[in-house]
Amino acid sequence: MIWWILSVGVFGSIGAGAAVGAALGIVGMIILQVYVGGATDLAVLAVQNTLGNFTLSALPMFIIMGEILVASGLSQRIYTALAPLFSRVPGRLLHTNIAVCTAFGSVSGSSVATAAAVCAVSYPELSKRGYDKSAILGSIAGASTLGLLIPPSLSLLLYGAWQEVSIGQLFLAGIVPGLVLSLLFMIYVVVASHRKAIVPLTEVARESDGNPLRHLVKLWPLVILAIGVLGTIYLGVATPTEAAGLGVILSILLGVSIGDLTVSKLAQALHRATVSISAIAFVLIGAVILGQSISILGLPRQVIELATGLGLGPYQMITFVALFYLILGCFFDGITLMLLSLPFLFPLVVSLGFDPVWFGVFVTIMIEIGLITPPIGMNLYVIAALTKREVSVEAIALAALPYWLILLFGAGLLVAFPSIALFLPRLVY
Repeated sequence: MIWWILSVGVFGSIGAGAAVGAALGIVGMIILQVYVGGATDLAVLAVQNTLGNFTLSALPMFIIMGEILVASGLSQRIYTALAPLFSRVPGRLLHTNIAVCTAFGSVSGSSVATAAAVCAVSYPELSKRGYDKSAILGSIAGASTLGLLIPPSLSLLLYGAWQEVSIGQLFLAGIVPGLVLSLLFMIYVVVASHRKAIVPLTEVARESDGNPLRHLVKLWPLVILAIGVLGTIYLGVATPTEAAGLGVILSILLGVSIGDLTVSKLAQALHRATVSISAIAFVLIGAVILGQSISILGLPRQVIELATGLGLGPYQMITFVALFYLILGCFFDGITLMLLSLPFLFPLVVSLGFDPVWFGVFVTIMIEIGLITPPIGMNLYVIAALTKREVSVEAIALAALPYWLILLFGAGLLVAFPSIALFLPRLVY
């Protein structure tokens, strides 16, 4: 009966048009009222404890930092610095999209912010040069998902704060998988450029002059941000929250000094960040209430006992988890899906012997796939809006399909070789 109420209540409410956070919270309150003797005050305490988590307070700071970087135009500087490096590589400036997404993701923490920043710079320039428009947007859609994996990552931060897993280890664990996926994306672009004319022939002459390495000096703002944010965390000098606050200050100083950040643009960035923070917080509150109710009833334990009774091995279960995220990723944005699923899946996966740090990276890759999966596919809609729908969402999704498959392959690699994610955390900690 409780499972029926849980599933029908949550998915029925969302299907009827209720906000996700409200649906999760209301169902959780009903369960506490009816099945736990009216213990709704436990929901209030759970929300208070979660929102008062010091580590979790880094989340809004990283969101603000990402919005400021987009508003200041620093992504243009990163783009012009990296573009000459690929003048002789098949695919040319399409590789720059991937490289810039990787670099920008290392300071923004957000996939959507990465997609917006790179698309605003790349699409007008590449389409003017005659690149295939679908190929441009497909590369941006696919590579921008790395903004959620390469540290500082909002999903890894939220995962670590909620499940009490080391943020430093999670950030380290995301580096190598992110770089591996970036390399696989570039390999695909090389192969695709040989198969069809996605790059104009004039690019051979236009991008091949001069020493490309001299342009890398333009990346010094990125280096400063990376040292200020990630370096202080890894060295143990600052907590994630303190490092995030430092990142906001540095992004403002850099935006004013070498970017085009103004008071008006800063206000707009803070407004956008506030909207994003509020949306995530609303879903988080609902998820915490629901998580508290199902935890008291022992539903996660029942899931573990059911999985044990079915005789599913660890790798069969992780395949089930992957399918779960692939299917529901079609209908929920990544952060919402993670908050909805972790109360059930985290104890199940950890009980089967999987490392919690590894699982955080695996979950992040799976929700990255959802970012370019219709009909939700947040990155697809962001890119389509920025290009004024010159290319349809459907066409962008089709162009991003190879990157979708590479992300899925990357998740498989992570299962087969966990050390891809765990090598750096075990080396440092």
